[in-house]
Parts: sequence; structure tokens; C-alpha cells
Amino acid sequence: MRGGPVRRGRRRRGLLSTVVGTVLLAVMLFPVYWMVNASLQPTGTTLGAGWFPSHPDFSGYATALRDQGPNLVTSLVVALGSVALSLGLAAPAAYALARFSLRGTSLVLFGILLTQMVPGIVVANALYGAYNDLGLLNSRLGLVLADSTAGVPFAVIILHSFMRGIPGEIIEAARMDGAGRLRTFRAVVLPLSRNALITAALFTFLFTWSDFLFGLTLTTTEAVRPLTLGIYEYLGAHTTQWNAVMATAVLASVPAAVLLVVAQRFLTADATSGALR
Repeated sequence: MRGGPVRRGRRRRGLLSTVVGTVLLAVMLFPVYWMVNASLQPTGTTLGAGWFPSHPDFSGYATALRDQGPNLVTSLVVALGSVALSLGLAAPAAYALARFSLRGTSLVLFGILLTQMVPGIVVANALYGAYNDLGLLNSRLGLVLADSTAGVPFAVIILHSFMRGIPGEIIEAARMDGAGRLRTFRAVVLPLSRNALITAALFTFLFTWSDFLFGLTLTTTEAVRPLTLGIYEYLGAHTTQWNAVMATAVLASVPAAVLLVVAQRFLTADATSGALR
């Protein structure tokens, strides 16, 4: 007798949760919808545009690709370079901190956490003086190094937590088979840490891709300019061409969205494996 009211109550709560979740999702995705809608409007009609573009106009995308194409390439090169450098430095550092009996490991990890608390403007100002002396201003290499200052500590923290949970028996078995430390790290630890590496790479890419501060501080010419800075200056130069501005924003969102979709199953697997350990 009681089963019926209980089931109906559960269904009502489930329906209410679904409705609330749908409303919240619609609110969060509305800016994305309006960005795409505005990018398909003719020039000068964005503010008075309807809810749906009845006659899509792709001239904004043509303008965005023409004006912001080099900036898009720069952002891709810098983001991928930062991912490669961050993982190349963070993976062996995390492995050493996780598996070797080193003095002061806790202090090192605490220091890495502290670096995440340093305001970005402080780092950017310090790098500007050093870059000016080293000739790294207005260079993609300079931006890669600057963005890696945020990517390396984050990747070390993520990878250290994962590598510490790798069973020691697996590493010892590899050592008994004649593998040295470097080969064990390359052939055993890195494959087992695939999900953690993908997680660290994804977030490092997103950090770099959305960076504005380093691009604004460390580039002073149009020769090397990330896409975020290009959008910022694009607004000042083309305030009436909102379709081109929104088209640039859509193009800037595509790589990050694709990476999130592709890497979602690896992120889920990493979280699950961390919970199981």
C-alpha cells in the first residue's frame, strides 16, 4: 500500500530535478546560443536580430578568418607548445616526488601549491623585464614559456597524485625484468598514467588557450598575437561588425569544445580510478 505513494513521490522529485536541471542548463548555454546566432546575422543587425537567423549570413566568418587567422594559428602553436613543455617537465618531476624517497617532498609540493597562488600580473611583470633582456618579447617561444609557468605546477599536482597510487609491485616487476629507472618510467609508468596525462594536458591547453594577461603584457606588436588579444583589439576597431566579433568567438570556442568532447571519457575514467584507489 505504501509502495504507490513512495514511488509517486520519487517520480515527482525526479521530474522536479529534471526540470530544474534543464532550466539551469538553458540559462548557462544561452550565451553560447546567442553568440552563434549573432555570428550569422548581417553586419549592423545584431542588436535587433531575431531569435533565429532566417537568412544566415556567413560574411562574419569570412571576415574573422581573414583578420584573425594568424592569431588563431599563434594560439594553437602556443597552446600545444605549452602542453608539450608542461608535460615534459611535470611527468618526470611528479614521478620522482611520488616514487623516490626524497627529503623535503612535502615542502616541494607545498611550494608548488604556493606558486598557484601568485597573481598572474606579478609573474607577467617579472617576465617582461627578463624577456626584454633576453629578446623573447613578441615571440611564440616566450608565450609558451610564460604559459607553462601555470601549466607545470598544475600538471605536477595532478600527476603526482595519480603516480603515487600506482602499485609498487608493478614497478618492482619491471625492475626485476631488467628495466632501468628511465625505461620503467617510459614503458610502465607513463602508459598507466595515460588518463592523468590527458587530464593535465587538457587543462593546460585550456589555461593557455584562454590566456589574456601574458599575451597583453609580453606582446607589443601585431606580428605575434594570441586570439584572445586579437578579439580584445578587434572590438575596439570594429565595434559595428558584431557578426565578425561573434564569429571570432565561435571559432575560438571550437578547439576547446572539441577537446572536451574527445577527452571526456578519459577524464571520467581518471576520476573513477582515483576513487577506486
